[in-house]
Amino acid sequence: MTELSPINSILLELASNHPLTVFNEEDFLELLEHSLSLNIYEKKRVIDAIPTLSQFQIDELIKVFEDEREEFKKLMWTEAESIKELVVKSREWWKQLGDIYIQEKKQNEKVWEDQAKIDDLKNSLWL
Repeated sequence: MTELSPINSILLELASNHPLTVFNEEDFLELLEHSLSLNIYEKKRVIDAIPTLSQFQIDELIKVFEDEREEFKKLMWTEAESIKELVVKSREWWKQLGDIYIQEKKQNEKVWEDQAKIDDLKNSLWL
């Protein structure tokens, strides 16, 4: 297995929470990452929804991503320049998506730290 980038590690951690389904998270994220038809916000919605999706929904998403990949391969000869632009944009969006989740994680950690301080202060006042 190849070493994951910090962005993909965070996304894999998020995608690993799916109590209702069974699938290979790394393969799913790879398909999602290379989807040229979804923008950054749509990809975020997919990742955020993973814990609540049914097995059927996951299987259908995988099928759609695989079909999309095949369709873009067919267009490569006639639309190479347009596809290249989509690939570049998709890579930028994936990095931005990772940055969004990194910021969310930092904000959540800050909230937890603040709550722990509040709890400690409340406990000390009861002494």
